[in-house]
Amino acid sequence: MTFNRSLKRMKRNSNRVTADHHSSHLYYYHDFFTFPSTATVDPFRVAVQTFLSDHARVTCAPSLFPSLMTWQVVFRLGDLTDGGVVVLDIVEEDVTRSTSGSVYCDQCRVVDTHIHIHGKGNNAAINGYQSYSQSCPRCGCQLLSSDYRCRHCNIGITTDDLDDWISSQFEDNTHLLHGVVHSNGHGHLLTVNGREGGSRLLSGYDIMNFWDRLCTTLSVRKVTVMDMSKKRGMEYRLLHAITKGHSWYGNWGYELKSGSYAITQDEYRRSVDILSSIPLSSLFQGRGHRSSVEDAVSYYQFLSETELRTTKDLFSFMLKLIHQTKQKSTKRSKCELGSSNKLCAWTTAEIECIQQGMIKVLSASGARWVSRRALKGAMCQAGSPELLDYCLKHLGGRLVADRVMVQAKSNPNLSDIEFRLELLQFNVEVSVGTNYPSVERVKTDLKFLYDHLVHPETMANYKPQALRERAMDSATKLLDCKQLMKDYKLDQETIYNPIAIHLWCQVELADQNEDDPVPPPELIVLPLDATVADLKILAANTFQDVYAMFQRFEVEKLLEYGSVDNSIGLKLLVGSFGWIQIRGRCPSKQGLIRFCMERGTEEWTVDCICGARDDDGERMLACDRCVKPNDGVPESEDEDKLTPSKCFTNQRC
Repeated sequence: MTFNRSLKRMKRNSNRVTADHHSSHLYYYHDFFTFPSTATVDPFRVAVQTFLSDHARVTCAPSLFPSLMTWQVVFRLGDLTDGGVVVLDIVEEDVTRSTSGSVYCDQCRVVDTHIHIHGKGNNAAINGYQSYSQSCPRCGCQLLSSDYRCRHCNIGITTDDLDDWISSQFEDNTHLLHGVVHSNGHGHLLTVNGREGGSRLLSGYDIMNFWDRLCTTLSVRKVTVMDMSKKRGMEYRLLHAITKGHSWYGNWGYELKSGSYAITQDEYRRSVDILSSIPLSSLFQGRGHRSSVEDAVSYYQFLSETELRTTKDLFSFMLKLIHQTKQKSTKRSKCELGSSNKLCAWTTAEIECIQQGMIKVLSASGARWVSRRALKGAMCQAGSPELLDYCLKHLGGRLVADRVMVQAKSNPNLSDIEFRLELLQFNVEVSVGTNYPSVERVKTDLKFLYDHLVHPETMANYKPQALRERAMDSATKLLDCKQLMKDYKLDQETIYNPIAIHLWCQVELADQNEDDPVPPPELIVLPLDATVADLKILAANTFQDVYAMFQRFEVEKLLEYGSVDNSIGLKLLVGSFGWIQIRGRCPSKQGLIRFCMERGTEEWTVDCICGARDDDGERMLACDRCVKPNDGVPESEDEDKLTPSKCFTNQRC
């Protein structure tokens, strides 16, 4: 499926029911933010056909491409008069009839931890481009996928032109959303482009919410994603793990299933805990000259009403500051940016005495701005550092006398707050909070602190050194955890439909070898009066339709029930819901050899010292002695120097 980034403005008010320009077919502008709203109990192979017949219109008939068929669904963003429009384009590909020459899925080979057979059909999902159209090869005018002739120069569009154009859409990474779901309900989320990716009207959250609703409606079973998302130049899988404990995709239930370099879930969790709990006090080196990192950290510690002790506290506060600065007007109270439920540790008299002393210092300075550090240094003998910080937090915006106020501002060059007394020219409502920096300033500081505190390649020195080494190792592991999966757990939910029998069927081949692939179970739905014979026929047809290698599959018997008579009622035998194992065979072994499994037919072994035992998506080198692939380029070797004339051996050899 692919999402169109056409986002066209509607110049006139249109009805929700609209006629296609090239046919008399009518279709709705569905609401993007609520559609689809209903789930189904049918398996994916049935649910997707129902979805297409109910909501989509055909845009490319199979007569043009025997292996492809395309549909389109149009969505509105709010009111059609002032909102936009996005288009969901769905392409179904029969890989057994495709001219591409490959029946394997590259994403399944790397990301999916479950070895399951390749499905016959791919339902690709939601692309976005400036207009979902191809260009005329002669005049360059934009054409729709359903145009067979250019409406300007009347040149005919050949099937080769369409084939090249459709292929280019699969490789385009500018779509708002691009996903692939195989006919067995296992899929891959390939692209999400929210505002960081150029979307003008849809955020990443909007797009992911739609994708999750769509997968639920279509009974998708498992979806993988390679988390390569960046935000403001930062790897978001690292920043989000520090602040939230999981990746951004974890908001929708995506979890680590197999990390690169054999990283486990326990290692991932330990790395998150280590990196998010680095004490900020370890950054301060004493009374000498303070670094820019120390200044920036101290600056945001001052801004926060709650104590910022760890990297998690710091980055969480900064992200909250960005969000609330965007959402709120300039009139905001400090409690909105982080309030404390603790009681004040000092009396009103103590606070008043300190602030009066600070006001005297500002009065003596005239119109000059005085930095927070200078003001605190001038009052260092008057109270504890904690009391001085508390008084400084509440000094800005204080009325000193008639129309005289303490003004505070952020100085980005010093990464500090500055104060001075100002005479108000007229009566105004005092606005507390002018000492908060701009959104752009916080974003710049966030990137700066991200680079120096948590990114392993630019990390600043911590003390003790062992803490820094653990932090670097943890950050590296989090960056290596890109392969995520969501399991919708349909096989664990009790599906109750009083007018049908629901059975999860697991297949076992009679002549199956130990290393032969085993497909995941398929949900079979039968009427209440179905017999054992009906189950065998429907199960055989289902696996033939879903899997390329099972094109000649025949069911022989039910494993748990022996040689049961085919005329026996199925409900009497197994009930209306449950699991069942069936045994069968494929008369032609050629099918099994040709369509082996999603991870391919290559006979090779991964044996890396990091623990990886299979393709994990990272670059690999084969040992010239044992010919076993190893993850990455060794630390002692430069990748550019690894020429064919130079031998590479792993540590074991």
